[in-house]
Amino acid sequence: MNPAQVLFDGKVPKTLPVCDHYCGTEVRMKKAMALQSGMGPCFDITFDCEDGAPIGSEEVHAHLVADLINHPDNRFERIGVRVHDPQSPHFDQDLQILIKAAGQRLAYITIPKIESAKEISLLIEKINTIANQYQISQTIPIHVLIETHGALADAFNIASHPQIECLSFGLMDFVSAHYGAIPASAMNSDQFKHPLVTRAMLDISAACHRYAKTPSHNVCTEITNLSIVDKDSLTAKDFFGYTRKWSIHPNQIPVIVDAFTPKMEQVDEAIAILQAAMDASWGPIQFQGKLHDRASYRYYWMVVQRAKASGKQFMNLTSLSWLNNA
Repeated sequence: MNPAQVLFDGKVPKTLPVCDHYCGTEVRMKKAMALQSGMGPCFDITFDCEDGAPIGSEEVHAHLVADLINHPDNRFERIGVRVHDPQSPHFDQDLQILIKAAGQRLAYITIPKIESAKEISLLIEKINTIANQYQISQTIPIHVLIETHGALADAFNIASHPQIECLSFGLMDFVSAHYGAIPASAMNSDQFKHPLVTRAMLDISAACHRYAKTPSHNVCTEITNLSIVDKDSLTAKDFFGYTRKWSIHPNQIPVIVDAFTPKMEQVDEAIAILQAAMDASWGPIQFQGKLHDRASYRYYWMVVQRAKASGKQFMNLTSLSWLNNA
């Protein structure tokens, strides 16, 4: 019997790559594609049309992004794009260019500066109308940046939209939106200590898990001391429930991937428990002196799914037909 059918009624939560790498210049976008080609689809690439687009060259930049997404070097179809915010005069232009030219291969569209669930619902309708206009067969997944007071207040309703698959925390803009009431240190070292920031992190994570969406943790501005990137990643994962994190520099990517990937002993334990569960026809079992049932089986199933998606070589995974065929 298919484990996904038993544990999730056939509706297995989608597992996105744990790292979302942002880049906006032509050189950096091509470098990211080359790195992804070498490492595999263990991280997504988000081409940036907002902060990454040179002022005055927004249309040219959008065409460049579309060309790169359509390039044969996009081997894994795991490149998305962040468009301008909906109030920008370039927002509609981004959508028209990108969906017409590359809509079939877009992994997702990330929309910044959202204020409410009603707003994002209307924007998704616009995106779908454009996609239908250009006969794009896929329903383009939507990622939303939560970086305003309004979006945070409506995070659960935003996460409930069926086309949204990820909410990302925009820490910098969120802190700035408090007009100095939150110290600058909360954008870096104190982000896991300041109550207003941790509240926002928790609300976003909880909203995502309520609707089986992916919570993506904010950027880490440290690009030389990678131990800070590692510490931030582990804290976001272990204490705030995040399963994905931004990267803004190639050096951060392997650190984030490693931090969010289950360790070998965790994968071995999960496989052993799931194998014993199958042998017991998914009834309760004892394993190393502890009781397990379908509630814990779901947890261990996601452990092996995240290991499988990491791109790392776990010897025990490749031989599991029940995992690879699920």
